[in-house]
Amino acid sequence: MGRELSYIIGSLIRWGIFFGILYLIFTNFGTFLLILFALVVIAYIVIYQFKKKLREHNNSFRFTFNGQDFRSSSQNGGYDFNFEQFQEQFRRGSFNTNAPFSEVEQAKEFFGFTTTPTKEEIKKRYKELAKKYHPDINGQDDALMQQLNHYKEVLLKAFGN
Repeated sequence: MGRELSYIIGSLIRWGIFFGILYLIFTNFGTFLLILFALVVIAYIVIYQFKKKLREHNNSFRFTFNGQDFRSSSQNGGYDFNFEQFQEQFRRGSFNTNAPFSEVEQAKEFFGFTTTPTKEEIKKRYKELAKKYHPDINGQDDALMQQLNHYKEVLLKAFGN
């Protein structure tokens, strides 16, 4: 009998709350709309802040790569990958070239650069080498001059930004 009485009282309370809410909705519809609007605004602010933090988290991502899997070419199915060369190119940020690493290095060696050159340094060194390798000045064929022009383009593509 005690359980039945508590069940009846619980049901009466639930129905009372339900009808009380219906009464408030229909008698104070403006208040209900204000509360509903406030809940929507709060939900929007919470979602906006969550998305903002998510964007900040995604923008702060930094790519790190240690290359442990690429150190030995025999363990990687015969891949010939030089991690130190990759790491140097990545550190300098010079991946904006269409030329292979070796061609950029050859061009730097041909021009006599040991560090990453600027556009002005490339042009200055080009003028010096053009005087040295020009076929009209040194009496040789134009093979060195053509190589100089090619390597100038390679360096400007790689470092001229």
